[in-house]
Amino acid sequence: MTDKLLVERDGPVTVLTINRPEARNALDNETARALADAFRAFDADEQARVCVLTGAGGSFCAGADLKVLGGGTDYFPWAGSDAGPLRAPLSKPVIAAVEGHAVAGGLGVALFCDIRIVDETAVFGVFCRRFGVPMSDGTTVRLPRVVGQGHALDMLITGRAVGAEEALSIGLATRRAARGQTRAEAVRLGLQVAQFPQIAMCSDRASAYESFDHETAGAIRREMELSLAARKLEAQSGAARFAGGVGRHGSGA
Repeated sequence: MTDKLLVERDGPVTVLTINRPEARNALDNETARALADAFRAFDADEQARVCVLTGAGGSFCAGADLKVLGGGTDYFPWAGSDAGPLRAPLSKPVIAAVEGHAVAGGLGVALFCDIRIVDETAVFGVFCRRFGVPMSDGTTVRLPRVVGQGHALDMLITGRAVGAEEALSIGLATRRAARGQTRAEAVRLGLQVAQFPQIAMCSDRASAYESFDHETAGAIRREMELSLAARKLEAQSGAARFAGGVGRHGSGA
């Protein structure tokens, strides 16, 4: 691993911090590969249940490092390459703690996450539009699915900045935290999610992602298939706990 990407653990929560504040956490190839490796390690770790992704120094990620690209070094596609960090959803939740810029490829990094928590400083945008650099990080696919085609095309065509309030209003951001508290809020939420029965939560999440690959009837069949393990291993014991009073009228969780 490299010091350009910091990996920490808070119980079942893995915290990944892009650590290139001098470049607003833009990714060079080394950092992008480190992020891919860290995601794979998190996904394979049976003790890790939720990942929090953030950036150091008040920025989330400013995309690919254009200074490196401008110097003649090519970058590999983060979503279109099998080795890319953003190729496909992980099997477990990823929460983005976004402060400052999440722009160009950094927008793609944020969109890879399931939940995006922002503070008032957050800025999203396809800022690479002005430099002729195309998106190769899944943004053109994931952005319309998150905010709708109209909002997505506006952002993709104009490259304009979208602040925290607008991001919340169009669903690009999921939750708001006090200034400078996005990481703390993301970890708190991650610890909460980690306490849920994991099979049902992860199968429901997988079904939501896979539904885009099927027509309605096929998506519902796939939902049923994905639910089988949880129905067998979690649902009956969970129903028994509920019948015993857990979680009813605010009595426990």
